[in-house]
Amino acid sequence: MAHSFWPGLAVQISTGFSHGSTSIFAPAGTPAHSIFSLSMLVLSIVAAIFLVVAGLLLYAVVRYRHRADAANASVEPPQIYGSTQIELSWTVIPVLIVVLLFLATARIILTTQNAPKPANALDVTVIGHQFWWEYDYPKLGIVTANELHIPVSDPKHPTPTYLTMSSADTDHSFWVPRLAGKMDLIPNQINTMWIDPQAPGLYLGQCAQYCGVQHAKMLIRVYADNPPEFAAWVAHQQQPAVDDPGVAEGRAVFLHNACMSCHTIAGTAATGRFGPDLTHVASRDTIASGSVTNNPANLRAFIDNPATFKPGVLMPAMHLSQHDLDAVVAYLSTLK
Repeated sequence: MAHSFWPGLAVQISTGFSHGSTSIFAPAGTPAHSIFSLSMLVLSIVAAIFLVVAGLLLYAVVRYRHRADAANASVEPPQIYGSTQIELSWTVIPVLIVVLLFLATARIILTTQNAPKPANALDVTVIGHQFWWEYDYPKLGIVTANELHIPVSDPKHPTPTYLTMSSADTDHSFWVPRLAGKMDLIPNQINTMWIDPQAPGLYLGQCAQYCGVQHAKMLIRVYADNPPEFAAWVAHQQQPAVDDPGVAEGRAVFLHNACMSCHTIAGTAATGRFGPDLTHVASRDTIASGSVTNNPANLRAFIDNPATFKPGVLMPAMHLSQHDLDAVVAYLSTLK
């Protein structure tokens, strides 16, 4: 669903998300540009090694190929049983290459990790769950799930986003290739990273650490919004769930079943923390951690039996009656 709330982003959604690539060869942030430069250096060196080795091999194959009509076909070429120069070259050159790659990699790591944090940086706490992402904006009073909204960072006036990361269960790994490298999320361990997308759009990622049977569908969606769009998103997310009298029955079904034990909806008695925060679930493009488009039909199927889309997901099948299922879907569809 396209949000009328973010007009620029809605255009990109309708046109197929030109920024939705996961290629490291299309960097869109400072850490990703550094990784790209290092990758190009490594590829250049290994390509040169390949050309040298393949060239020497090809030369040997052609130069010393069997010649049936050669008069001295049975005579072997001169044999070399030892050469100090050759021994030194194939020892020193690889060592120098390894040292070069080590120093280049260390420089990128230290430059990225030790970059000073601007005063206007956005702070987001990222918690990995089986099998979804929780995003907490501590200074803004916002908690959301699976779709991370951050502001575009102007290189002239950087506004990076700093992610404080941990896990609620097993090991996970946060990786959005076009924005930065991977960072592991480990229980009882705090790791940090920063990203600064320099163009608006959607940046896709993936949990890069096997975390269970639904690891492949623990997807990441980072929305880089222009400043006015991000401010509008923040203002909307800070509002409690809309109390629509027309869906009171669905709200009652939600609050009188196990839903409220696992999910939070601000402004209601639902304060569960095991599952994603649903306060503004209807404003999200996807459900099931980016696996499925968010529309009433998919929402209904997911609530009825989450294994329809994510076999092995920890959310149980609710087994509501058809009437109650329709009522809950109508209620959740108003939570924009």
